[in-house]
Amino acid sequence: MRLNGQSGFSLLEMIVVIVITGILGSMAAVFIKMPVQQYMDVARRADLADIANLALSRLESDIRSALPHSARATSGTCPVTSANPGGTGTCSFLEILPSSGSGRYRNGTGGTGDILTIGVADTSFEVLGAMPAFASGDQVIVTDNTVAAAYAGNYRTPWVSTAAPIVTITSIAFPAASPSARFHIINQAVSHVCDPSVGGTLIRYSYAIQAAQPTTAAVLGTARLLANNVSSCGFGVTQGNSLVAISLGVSKSSEVATLYKVVHVSNEP
Repeated sequence: MRLNGQSGFSLLEMIVVIVITGILGSMAAVFIKMPVQQYMDVARRADLADIANLALSRLESDIRSALPHSARATSGTCPVTSANPGGTGTCSFLEILPSSGSGRYRNGTGGTGDILTIGVADTSFEVLGAMPAFASGDQVIVTDNTVAAAYAGNYRTPWVSTAAPIVTITSIAFPAASPSARFHIINQAVSHVCDPSVGGTLIRYSYAIQAAQPTTAAVLGTARLLANNVSSCGFGVTQGNSLVAISLGVSKSSEVATLYKVVHVSNEP
């Protein structure tokens, strides 16, 4: 009720306005909530997919540059890490030998005549075609395209020097010839270790080449984190060591993104 000569709102009118505003606000919240929630869900899933894609891209890069027939996979007790100090659970291990270059060696008469002899100690050979780049600590490897040969110490030897077209190496009697008369340059081994049980991590390790595939922190050496929030993973090597199958799942806030990829290993140059 208004008094004569006065203007404004009555208490009743204010209460009615507040109630109506509250009803309208509640209705607006109902309509806004779902689009906002959907936006947040899509953003979270995109973030998970980006994490998995980046990790798979790094894996693929390593695999494509690997020495032919050097991919091998296994599973075992997880190594000790800061995320998994107890070293518990089961991890998946993928090991490769990165190759920084390759070339063809002379295995017949002609050229300088410096043939790479097989089965007899040799200290140098002629390179046919372009000379690949070498660096300190590199090793020259000639294999018969078997995984065992890729990791056996008697199929590789330290590089000494280069004076095109000749490569000088530490004396070695290579046990077998390469089917395509090729040599490769290697330096170290690399393992990708997936731990979904405790740490939820994918870690890349680099270390000296071992005959047996390592699974312990003491041997795996230098570590670099590739992805966290890992909830599942698996590695498989098939088709005569020419295909590496990778599955990787990452999760966050009950959302899970799982990606699967098959990478071809170039086993024939």
